[in-house]
Amino acid sequence: MFGGVSGRIQHERRRAEGLGSHQQALRFLQQDFQALQQELLQDGQLFQDPTFPAEPASLGFKELAPHSSKTRGVEWKRPTELTDSPQFIVGGATRTDICQGALGDCWLLAAIASLTLNETLLHRVVPHGQSFQHDYAGIFHFQFWQYGEWVDVVIDDRLPVKDGELLFVHSAEGSEFWSALLEKAYAKLNGSYEALSGGSTTEGFEDFTGGVAEMFELRRAPRELPRIISQALQRGSLLGCSIDITSAFDMEAVTFKKLVKGHAYSVTGLRQVDYRGRSERLIRIRNPWGQIEWTGAWSDNSSEWDGVDPAVKDELLCRMEDGEFWMSFQDFLRQFSRLEVCSLTPDALSADAQSFWSTVKFEGGWRRGSTAGGCRNHPNTFWINPQYKVVLLEEDDDPDDDEAACSFLVALMQKDRRRFRRHGQDLHTIGFAIYQQFRGCQSVHLKKDFFLRHSSCARSETFINLREVSARLRLPPGEYLIVPSTFEPGKEADFVLRVFTEKQSETHDIDDSFRSLFAQLSGDVSLTGKRCHSVCRCEVLTLTAAQKDGSARLGLLEFQILWNKIRKWLGIFREFDLDKSGCMSSYEMRLALENAGFKLNNRLFQMLVARYADNEIIDFDNFTCCLVKLVAMFSTSSSYWFSLVCCELPGATLNSSHQIRGLTDVKYQLRIHRQRNNYD
Repeated sequence: MFGGVSGRIQHERRRAEGLGSHQQALRFLQQDFQALQQELLQDGQLFQDPTFPAEPASLGFKELAPHSSKTRGVEWKRPTELTDSPQFIVGGATRTDICQGALGDCWLLAAIASLTLNETLLHRVVPHGQSFQHDYAGIFHFQFWQYGEWVDVVIDDRLPVKDGELLFVHSAEGSEFWSALLEKAYAKLNGSYEALSGGSTTEGFEDFTGGVAEMFELRRAPRELPRIISQALQRGSLLGCSIDITSAFDMEAVTFKKLVKGHAYSVTGLRQVDYRGRSERLIRIRNPWGQIEWTGAWSDNSSEWDGVDPAVKDELLCRMEDGEFWMSFQDFLRQFSRLEVCSLTPDALSADAQSFWSTVKFEGGWRRGSTAGGCRNHPNTFWINPQYKVVLLEEDDDPDDDEAACSFLVALMQKDRRRFRRHGQDLHTIGFAIYQQFRGCQSVHLKKDFFLRHSSCARSETFINLREVSARLRLPPGEYLIVPSTFEPGKEADFVLRVFTEKQSETHDIDDSFRSLFAQLSGDVSLTGKRCHSVCRCEVLTLTAAQKDGSARLGLLEFQILWNKIRKWLGIFREFDLDKSGCMSSYEMRLALENAGFKLNNRLFQMLVARYADNEIIDFDNFTCCLVKLVAMFSTSSSYWFSLVCCELPGATLNSSHQIRGLTDVKYQLRIHRQRNNYD
C-alpha cells in the first residue's frame, strides 16, 4: 500500500510537471510519434500501424463488419496513391474541409467544424508541422482529451477507399487530407470507425478541448443565463447556438430575417448599452459561412444604432459582410432554440482569459455487488454507490442576486463505452443526486438509513444514456454529498466525476477508491502470518488497527481509520516538503512531526532520524512508518512498544546504557503526550 502511495505522489509530481497536458500528452498504446518517424526516415520505410491495421476489423463490427455489403470492395490507400500532390492542410483548416462520408458521425464533424473557428484550440488537436512533403514517412499524430488527460494518437495514412473515393470524411478540396486522418485517429482511439456512429456534438467539443459542455433550451432559459454567457465568454469558452428544424425540408432553410435553421452559429459577445434612456442587452452572433446575417433589430443597418452614443456605436458596429451581427437578447431567446456552452478548463484557456472555473476530478467505478447500487428508486442498494463530498465555502459575487448561493457545475462521464460496442454493450443510463450534510460530519460512507431519512437537495435533470450528464447548480454555502449512479443496479462501468466551482471549495472522495483498495489488500493479515508486511513495512501497523476488536486483523473499519490517518499525513508531508522534491530534510521532518502533534526532545528526534532517514533525507513511506509507530507508542503503555522502537534503531541493544536512557526519555515523552492528548 505504501509503495502505491509513493507511486501516486510521483505520478502527481509528473502531472504537476505537465505529464498528461497537451504539451506532454500521454502516448496512446505507448507509441512515440517522434521516435517512430525518425526510425522510419532512417530506414526509408512508410509506417504500417500494427495497433490499428488496414484490415476489415478496423472498419467495424456490425453494419461495417467484415464481409458486409458496405465494406465489400473497400481498399486501404495512402493519399500519395490517390492524388499526385496530396496536402495536409490547404489555406488553413476550414468548415469546407469536412464533408461527411458513409459513416453516421455528423456529430463529430460538426464539432470539428466548430474547432476550425478557433485556431489555437485546433492546433492542440492537430499538431503543427505535419506534411506530405517534409519528413514524410506515412505517419501522422493527433491529440485528444480523454477523461482528464491528453493522449497522443499515432496512425498511418492508409485510408479506406471504395470505388476510388474516400469512404468516410473527406475535404471539398480533393487533395487535402487532415480531416480524414483526424477521423481515423479518433476511430483508433475508440476501437473502430463504426464505434463513432451516433453521438452528441458536445462529446466532440469535450474531447477536442478538455472542457465541460452544457446545453440550454432557450424556451426555458434560466434567469441567470446572461451571467452564464458573460462569464463563459470571459473564460474563453466555446458557445454555439442553433434553430431547431421540424422536418428535413427545414435543414438550412433561411427565415424571413435571414437566420438559417438547423445551422450552427457561434456566440462571440455580450454587451449592455444605453438606448434612449434605458439599458439594452445585446448579444453578438457569428455565422461561420461569413455571410447571410440577421436583418432584424440591431443588425448592421438597423435604425436602433442611431439611439446609442456614437463612440459606442463605432466600437461595437462593424459594417462588413463577415457573418457577425448584433441582436437584442430578447430576440435571441425568441429566434434561437438552443445554446451550447463548452467551458474550458484552466489549461485550455488563452493567456488573456480573465477568469476560469476551479476544477477537481474524481475517478471511480460501479461494480456489481459492491458499488453498483442503481438510482434512488432502489433504496436497499442506492447507498452503496460511490460518494463524494463537496464543501462550498464562498458565495457568488452577483450584486443583482439577494440570495447567498454558490454556483458550481457537476459533470458525470462514463468511460470507454464506445469501445465496448463491438461486444454488444453501449452507454448506460446515468445521473447523480446531491445531499446536504451537517457541518463537521466525518468523511465516512453514509449508510441506507441516511438516504431513507433525507431527500436530495439537487440532482441531474434526468437519467439519460449519454456519455456525460451535467448540471449547473446554485446552493447555499455548506457541505454536500454527490452520489453518482446508473439508473438500474448492477450495471458496471468506470466513470469520471468533475466538479467545477466559481469560488473556493473543498472536495473529498469518501471511500470508493478506498473500498477497492481494501478489497485488493484484504485477506489474512494476521500477526503470525507476516502478510501485513505487504500492506506496510511496519509490523506495528496491524497491531495498532487491530486493537479495535482484538482480532489482530485489519477489517474495513480499522482500515478506514488507518486510511484517513494516511491522508492526513500526506497533507502534512506536502505542506512541509518545502522545496516540493518529494522528500523532506531532517529539519522539515521535525516541523512536520510537530504539526502532527508530536513534540519530541532532541535525543528522541535524533533516534527517529537515525532509524527512518537516509542521509538525513526522509521520503513519504518512511515518514508514514515513523508516524505509525509514534501513534502506537502514544496509544499504549506496553513496554513492548518502547523496546520495539529501540531495538529497530541501528546498533541498538536493550543492554546499552545509552539505549536505556533513551528508553527512559521515550517513556517520559509518552506520558506527557498521552496526558495532553487524552489518548486513554
